[in-house]
Amino acid sequence: MVKPGEICPTTGSWKAAGCITDGHRMPYFTRLVLFLFCLMVLVESRKPKRKRWTGHVEVPKPSHLYRKNLDVTKIRKGKPQPLLRVDDHDFSMRPAFGGPAIPVGVDVQVESLDSISEVDMDFTMTLYLRHYWKDERLAFSSSSNKSMTFDGRLVKKIWVPDVFFVHSKRSFTHDTTTDNIMLRVFPDGHVLYSMRITVTAMCNMDFSHFPLDSQTCSLELESYAYTDEDLMLYWKNGDESLKTDEKISLSQFLIQKFHTASRLAFYSSTGWYNRLYINFTLRRHIFFFLLQTYFPASLMVMLSWVSFWIDRRAVPARVSLGITTVLTMSTIITGVNASMPRVSYVKAVDVYLWVSFVFVFLSVLEYAAVNYLTTVQERKERKLRAKLPCAMCGMLHSRTLMLDGSYSESEANSLAGYPRSHILTEEERQDKIVVHLALSQESNASRRKGLLKGQMGRRIFQNTHAIDKYSRLIFPASYIFFNLIYWSVFS
Repeated sequence: MVKPGEICPTTGSWKAAGCITDGHRMPYFTRLVLFLFCLMVLVESRKPKRKRWTGHVEVPKPSHLYRKNLDVTKIRKGKPQPLLRVDDHDFSMRPAFGGPAIPVGVDVQVESLDSISEVDMDFTMTLYLRHYWKDERLAFSSSSNKSMTFDGRLVKKIWVPDVFFVHSKRSFTHDTTTDNIMLRVFPDGHVLYSMRITVTAMCNMDFSHFPLDSQTCSLELESYAYTDEDLMLYWKNGDESLKTDEKISLSQFLIQKFHTASRLAFYSSTGWYNRLYINFTLRRHIFFFLLQTYFPASLMVMLSWVSFWIDRRAVPARVSLGITTVLTMSTIITGVNASMPRVSYVKAVDVYLWVSFVFVFLSVLEYAAVNYLTTVQERKERKLRAKLPCAMCGMLHSRTLMLDGSYSESEANSLAGYPRSHILTEEERQDKIVVHLALSQESNASRRKGLLKGQMGRRIFQNTHAIDKYSRLIFPASYIFFNLIYWSVFS
């Protein structure tokens, strides 16, 4: 053994606690066991350790390939440096206050025409309204020259144009699921302000040609507070500033044209303002009114003409037919006027319905005239018969029978064996006619059966008054002539 701190003579190394000679070396088995023990300790130390449950889920750490994006909205410690210097300016005043008028461009995209009301004389439209202007107070530095987009919360902190809809009755900005407002700011200070609006505005309509009419309505935009000396509204791209959806359609109208216009509006108390117009022209579809109004009215007029072919003695049939057509025409007129505003001028549909009503009413008056004249004629015949003596009653009756049998007085005299030059007394003539009719009764029976159908047709015309005969031609011809003039004027 050597002392600690000396060099071992056998190994040639310095030992702090001395050295071991060959006789004192560690056995081979012991070194093997010590090596295995160290190996086991090393393996156990590399195994993952189980942690006690604490109620929190461990989130795996991102790999070295994942790059975290830079969060520009994070507020750093110290003095904040916002991108938009909103708090450094007074945005209650317009941009370039005290200088020339600020130009504000406008463009509109019409999403839908929801409804058009003739009774209220208004229309409802949904549109995207966009404004363009430059506010240097909102300029910011950007290396990528990209814009920033915000929602409606920033609108309350900056200046925006105070555009409103002239002659509007109701309007609102959509707020589902949030306010449909978008604000986009560019590095040089240019601003795009867009919102989705539904507005109901007044439309002055002219119904003098209804339902063969065309209507032109307009939506007007104007600044409420700023005159043309402070704010200049203009269409950003002229007529291209107004765009419409191709799927826009209405049930009663055909959209013919959309166009823009602009001019100055003067108010005696405040001054001149720039006003923008969105004009659109609508053409009404006629087929609905043909089915619901014109065809029923024409059929009622034609139905009233049927009474001209009915026997004048059939009073219940002709009167009920005339009253039915008159009441039906009154119902049609009432139904049309119920869906229209109470205008003080005559509409095209009123002309057609009232002329048709007059034709129906005249057919009733025509039968009243026929019935009256027939009654007067029968009354005169009864008075004439009452004045004749009783001796002539039988003679008139026999002559009536003879005429019904298609014989004349000359034929009766010749058949009885008397020449035409021979003058018979009244009693002899009456006796001969009675005898002749008795002898020829059997021979005329077959002839009457053959002429029965022809006589029935003749009796119909004999029972028809002359006014009915003329009415069968005059009424249809007059109504056809009226239709030709009506459709040539209003269509």
